Amino acid sequence: MRPVKFQGNAQERLSAQTGSSKLLRMVQAVIVAAGLGKRMGNPGGDKLFLPVAGRPLIAHTWDRFERAGCIDSMVFVVREGAQHRFAELATRFGFRKPYRMVVGGRERQDSVWNGIEALESSCEIVAIHDGARAAVDVELICETVEAARACGAAVAAQKMVDTVKLSEDGVWIAQHLDRSKFWTVQTPQTFQVEVIRRALGEVRKQGLTVTDDTAACALIGQAVRLVESKRPNPKLTTPTDLAYLEVLLQNCRTGQ
Repeated sequence: MRPVKFQGNAQERLSAQTGSSKLLRMVQAVIVAAGLGKRMGNPGGDKLFLPVAGRPLIAHTWDRFERAGCIDSMVFVVREGAQHRFAELATRFGFRKPYRMVVGGRERQDSVWNGIEALESSCEIVAIHDGARAAVDVELICETVEAARACGAAVAAQKMVDTVKLSEDGVWIAQHLDRSKFWTVQTPQTFQVEVIRRALGEVRKQGLTVTDDTAACALIGQAVRLVESKRPNPKLTTPTDLAYLEVLLQNCRTGQ
């Protein structure tokens, strides 16, 4: 599977559509922000509202999609009772794009499904993104949208840079693997709406658990295009990630 490469600026290409065409080809983002962040060791807290580089983490994520010209509006999937905190962020930081909130489900795939069900009927493309992945590049967002429009499904990904070994027992190396064939996938994971609706519908029908949204595509035979992420796009998962994200987001704000 080869990564997709585009010439020029994806935001400019996508915004070149006429107003009427854009209305018929609406693009929305589903921001998954309903997790508990257990690995952060922050009992009773919400990692998405931890202060990082001068603002709550989720505000950085929101800002990236606010600035992405290819995104028309957003659906935030949140925990019950957290709606007011997101509404306060919109006011505090002056976010202007339309958004709505829905409550998440038991598993991530259930939360994504709830977000998909809340999309506008005119939505053609949906970019699904982890709320805790706050350093996502705006251009990358639009490149996944462009690839999904052309291919049906696309995912932000990076080439594996470390040497990769397979271990059957977690103690001994069983096999040496060719890292040139391995990619780590991230978000956004972007789809034609009907593609991801069918794929997640099949997951639900079979009672399966999938670790990400692209895994569901295999159930319906849908190929997924890799879109290379050329800049760091980490997810806040453990306390050790905070310092790295702080530096990344500070540099982004200062234009470095």
